[in-house]
Amino acid sequence: MDRLQSMRIFSKVVEQGSFARAAIAMEMSNAVVTRYMADLETHLGTRLLNRTTRKLSLTETGQIYLERVRQILADIDDADAVASYSAKKPSGTLRIYSHPSFGRSQLAPLIPKFAKEFPDIILDVRVTDRNIDLVEEGIDIGFFLDLQKIDSSMIARKLVTSEVLLCASPDYIKKYGAPKNAEDVSNHKCLNFGYDFMRDNWAIQGVRGQPASPKQIPIHSCVISNNADILRECAVAGMGLVLRPSVMLGDDLSSGRLVRIFPEYLLGEVSISMVYPSRRLLSAKVRNFVNFISANYPHPDVDAWLVQASA
Repeated sequence: MDRLQSMRIFSKVVEQGSFARAAIAMEMSNAVVTRYMADLETHLGTRLLNRTTRKLSLTETGQIYLERVRQILADIDDADAVASYSAKKPSGTLRIYSHPSFGRSQLAPLIPKFAKEFPDIILDVRVTDRNIDLVEEGIDIGFFLDLQKIDSSMIARKLVTSEVLLCASPDYIKKYGAPKNAEDVSNHKCLNFGYDFMRDNWAIQGVRGQPASPKQIPIHSCVISNNADILRECAVAGMGLVLRPSVMLGDDLSSGRLVRIFPEYLLGEVSISMVYPSRRLLSAKVRNFVNFISANYPHPDVDAWLVQASA
C-alpha cells in the first residue's frame, strides 16, 4: 500500500465530503479511492470515517489522524517546494488567513504588490472573523488580533499596535453635538459590537499621562452588530458614536468622514500579529511572504493608522 497516496486520498475525501467528489478532484475512479480507503483503515486497524448513504463524518480517531496527516502532507509539499525551486523563484499555493480588521484595510492593498514580485505564487486568501486553527485547516500564515486565541506552538510576530478610538461623523456632531465628557456618552446614540462584555457599557482606562482610573460608561445602543463594517458604515452615515480600533477607522479619519472624540482618554489598544506554524524548514513561498510583510511593518509598537490620520 502506498501510505503517502492513502493519506492524500483520505485528506481529499474529508475535504470534498464524499468518495465520488474526491475521485473527480484527484482524477481517479471511485473504485480506486474506495480501495485505498479500505486498505488504509485495514492497515491502521480502526475506522476513520462513518459512512451513510448521504454523508461522511470523521470518527474521533479519524479527526486525530486527519490533523497529523495534514501536517505531514504540508511538510512534504514544503520540502518539495524548497528542493525544486530556488529562494529567488518560489512557487505553489500560499494559503493565508486574516481577521477582517486587518485583511480588508491593510492586507488587501499589499496582496497585489506581493503578487507582482512573486508571480509564480498562487495566493489563497481567507478573510473571516471565525477563530481558526492554522494547522488543522492547512493555512500557511495567519493575521490575528491579540483578542483571538493563538496556539502557543506557533511563531507569532507582532506587526503593529492599533489604539481603540471613539469617533463620530461631522453630521452627527452637527446635529447632536459632541459628548462634553466621558459620562455624557451615556446621553448619545451608540453603535455597538454584540459582545456581552460591551453590550451595555464601554470601558475607559483613564486619561493620557495620568494614573490609570478605569471606569465603565453606561451606553444606549441604537445599532448592535457582530460586523465591524456595518458599524463603520452607520457611523459614517451619522447614526451615532462608534468605538473601534484605529485599524478599522484610519482611512475615515484621514478623509474627514469621521472625527475622533476625546483623544485624551485611553480606551484600550489591540495588537495584530503574523502567525505561522513553527517548522524547522520554512518553504520559499512562506519565507518570502513573512519577509515582505515584516518589511512593510517595521515598527510593531507604533499605531500606523493614527500616524497616517495625523499626517
